[in-house]
Amino acid sequence: MIRVETTLGNFTIELYEREAPITVANFLAYVDEGFYDGTIYHRIVPGFVIQGGGFTEDMDQKRTRAPIKNEADNGLKNLRGTLSMARTNAPDSATSQFFVNLKDNDFLDQSRGNAGYAVFGKVSEGLEVIDAIAKVQTGRRRGFDDVPLEAVVMTSVRRVEA
Repeated sequence: MIRVETTLGNFTIELYEREAPITVANFLAYVDEGFYDGTIYHRIVPGFVIQGGGFTEDMDQKRTRAPIKNEADNGLKNLRGTLSMARTNAPDSATSQFFVNLKDNDFLDQSRGNAGYAVFGKVSEGLEVIDAIAKVQTGRRRGFDDVPLEAVVMTSVRRVEA
């Protein structure tokens, strides 16, 4: 289990290590080194996703590890409250950034002709915090759209006992 403390409240994540071993190992490596502490949710799209894990409050992108293999073929679906790895158009390009689905987003699932986005966990407690983050007003900042006008910071991301 992972405890995420933010400036808008805390939530807990349950990880799907069996279904997404590479993705979970990658995420835990970032957690264990304290990488996410001080990063922000830099993209909020109401009714879609909140995304974070790669930028500081100044919108400076953090240096990451090498990209990982896309595990979107693991049978897990991009349902409300699940976490998936963000990536570029290249399927095997995910590094540190992840998103939480605000609703069922089946078009993000792997399918014929669609590499999909790898689900690797779900919010097990504190979904109301995710919904509160989704309500933050956004705008354009340093060339990015959908950036919160007031930073929502991950102050601490740590492993906790279940």
